[in-house]
Amino acid sequence: MEQEKLKPAVHETAFIADGARLRGDVVIAQGSGVWYNAVMRGDEGRISVGEGTNIQDCVVVHSDLGMGADIGNGCTVGHGAVIRGAKIGDNVMVGMNSTIMTGVEIGRDSIVAANALVSYNKKFPPRSLIQGVPARFVRELTDDEVESNVMAAKLYIELARSYSSGQVAGLED
Repeated sequence: MEQEKLKPAVHETAFIADGARLRGDVVIAQGSGVWYNAVMRGDEGRISVGEGTNIQDCVVVHSDLGMGADIGNGCTVGHGAVIRGAKIGDNVMVGMNSTIMTGVEIGRDSIVAANALVSYNKKFPPRSLIQGVPARFVRELTDDEVESNVMAAKLYIELARSYSSGQVAGLED
């Protein structure tokens, strides 16, 4: 009996930049963007990206030992971040070059600061500011900080539309 091939499923309104690599069981929802040279490997479990989420340049997301990665709606995953087998709630900002390890759960409306290292199986409540190496809960986010997460994700939705429509061209265009 032949095994079913694992293949990405990308919504027709999602933006996938040149050089981005999606392999295996990867699901990208409506209005999301996967930017230049991002890698998403769903070879050991499903990677799910919610609506209006942006996976920025050079991000790596992969499953780990049967644990998928679930990134919620309206999230921003900053340049160079690594997410491995973790659950990221809605409206979370994952800072540039941060690393989120297997089994981690980040509650909705949170910020993971740039360069943070979130160790295995850590759990954080909604509205958390998470920073450091190793990462720790610093304080609850303000309403303004939560709104800045929303605005960052909306900005990238508009950028993706500009790129998709050809308003932003490269040398090859």
